[in-house]
Amino acid sequence: MARCEQGYLCEVCGEEVVDITQSDLYLRFVTGQLDARALLASPERHIRCNPALAQFIVDPAFEPVCAEGDFDKRQFDPQDVQRQESLITRGWQRLQEVRALGLPIAEYPLPEVRRDG
Repeated sequence: MARCEQGYLCEVCGEEVVDITQSDLYLRFVTGQLDARALLASPERHIRCNPALAQFIVDPAFEPVCAEGDFDKRQFDPQDVQRQESLITRGWQRLQEVRALGLPIAEYPLPEVRRDG
């Protein structure tokens, strides 16, 4: 459990996840992989501490991450990789802008996730 003056701690590296722009939890929420109810109950990680997800972010502002072993995207179907890259990259880009927009959390997810939800 994090101390009151700290944010949430990454379950992988133990360092503080300073804000949602670095949050694996919020990236999964924004892309529809995590339900809003799970935000408070799920462990937090830095996006980079989850290479299986981070490898799908393809943006010049994000240093590429490689996942090793069974979760390496180079082993997956290229069409599936392209779909995941599109979704996860757009989700990451959404996280970079959402705090400045002053939106309620319910409006953080990508439009198609809100529409389907």
